[in-house]
Amino acid sequence: MTAVLVNKSVRRTLFSMAYPMLAGTFAMNAYNLTDTWFVSRLGTLPLAAMGFTFPVVALLTCVAGGIGSGVTTLVSHAIGRHDHREAARLTAHGLLLTLSVTAFMSVGGYLLITPVFTRLGADSQTLPLVGQYMRTWYIGAVFMTLPMMGNGILISCGDSKSASRFMILGTTLNLILDPIMIFGYLGFPAMGIHGAALATVIAQAISTFWLMYLLSGKHHLLTRKSIRLTHYLTSLRRIARFAVPGILTMILMPTSAAVITRIISGFGYQAVAAVGAAARIEMVAFMIPMALGMSLTPFVSQNFGAHRMDRIKEAYKTAVGFAVCYGGVIAVLFFLCAPWMAAAFTNDPKVAHTLIFYMRMISFGYGMMEVHRYCGFFLTGMHKPASTTFLHIIRVLVLLIPLSYMGAHYWEIIGVFAGRLTTDILVGSIGLIWVSRMLHSMPMTENDSQKAFEETSIFT
Repeated sequence: MTAVLVNKSVRRTLFSMAYPMLAGTFAMNAYNLTDTWFVSRLGTLPLAAMGFTFPVVALLTCVAGGIGSGVTTLVSHAIGRHDHREAARLTAHGLLLTLSVTAFMSVGGYLLITPVFTRLGADSQTLPLVGQYMRTWYIGAVFMTLPMMGNGILISCGDSKSASRFMILGTTLNLILDPIMIFGYLGFPAMGIHGAALATVIAQAISTFWLMYLLSGKHHLLTRKSIRLTHYLTSLRRIARFAVPGILTMILMPTSAAVITRIISGFGYQAVAAVGAAARIEMVAFMIPMALGMSLTPFVSQNFGAHRMDRIKEAYKTAVGFAVCYGGVIAVLFFLCAPWMAAAFTNDPKVAHTLIFYMRMISFGYGMMEVHRYCGFFLTGMHKPASTTFLHIIRVLVLLIPLSYMGAHYWEIIGVFAGRLTTDILVGSIGLIWVSRMLHSMPMTENDSQKAFEETSIFT
C-alpha cells in the first residue's frame, strides 16, 4: 500500500483530501440538523427533548471517536512505513474493539434512560419523548460508531472520495426517511420523535454495510487473516495507548455539554430547546473546517512515520491560517443571518430570542475554537495523545465549566454564552503557543526525526 500523503505538495494534498470530505462532513452534520428540523415541526416540547439527548449521543460518539482516532493514527503510521499487513490487522482489531465497547455502552444506556435524563434536567413532559428517541437510537448505535472509525481509515488510504460518498448515502437516506416516519407518509404510521431515531438508524445501517465493502473489497484491510484474533491483545495495547487519552479527550465534550445543559435547564425548557437547536446549527458552521480537520491526523501521522517534519510544519501553518480566516467570515455571516436561522427552527418568540443571542455572541469564538481543535489533531498525529487530552482538560475543566457557572450566577443565560466565548478565545491561544513551540523544537532531518520518534512518549 502506497503512502499517498507524503509525496505531493502539502497544501495540494490537504485540500485535495478536504474537498471530497466537505460533502461528507456536511452529510455527517446533516443527520442531526435534519432530525432537529423535522422534529421542530412537532412543537417546542419535542425540540426540547432533542436538546436533552445531545450530551448522551455525544458521549458515545466521543468514545467511538477516541478509539477511531487511535486506530487511524496507527494505521496511518503503518501505511507511512509501507506495512500493509500491520495496517490490516489494526483495522480489523479496531473494528472488533469498537463493536464491543458500543454494545456495552448501549445496553447500559438503554437500561438507565430515566435516571440519566432526569439528572440532566428532563421533566415529566419531556422525559417520555426522550425515551421514545433514545430506545431506538441505542439499539442502532453500532451503525453510528463503526463508520466513525472506518471513515478515518479510508482517509488514511487516500480515499477521501469514498469516505465522503458513504456518508452522503446515509444522509440522503435519512433525509428521505425522516418525513415519512415522523409524519406518516406512504402508508407508514406517524411515529413522531421515535420515527426520527428509526430513520437515522436505518440510514446509518445501510451506509455501514457499504463501508465494510470498501474496507474489505477495495482496500483489502478486512481479510480472513486480519480478522483472526492472533496478536489481538497486542493490537489492543497499541490502540489503547492512543484510544484511552483520545476517549478522555473526547469525553470531555459531552461532559461539558451535560453540565451546560443542566445549567441551561434552570432557565426553562425553551432555553434548552434554543441551545439544542443552536448547537446543531453551529455544527454546520464547523463542516468546512472539519473537512480539513478530518485529514490532519492521518496526514500528520503518515508523514511522522515517513520522518517528514518539514511537511508537518508547513501543514500546521496552512491549517491555522485557514481556521482563523474562516472563523472571522462565519462570525459575520451568523451575526447577520441569526434571525432567519431562528425562524427556520421555531415559532416560539422566547426560543427564537435565545437562539439569536447564542449565535450572534458565540460565533465570534469559532475561529479560535478550530485552532484549538487543529492543535489537538497535530499533537495526536505526532504520537502525543496525552498532550491533546491535557489541552482539552484546560478547555473544559479549567475554563468552560467554571466560567459558565460564574456567568449563570451573575448574568444569567447571557453569562453562560459569554463564558463559552471567553473559553474558545483563551484555549485557542494556548493551543497555538503550545504546538508552535513544540514544532519549533522538532528536528528537520530524517535521522533526527527517527530518533525523536523512538523517544516519543504519550506522557510528554
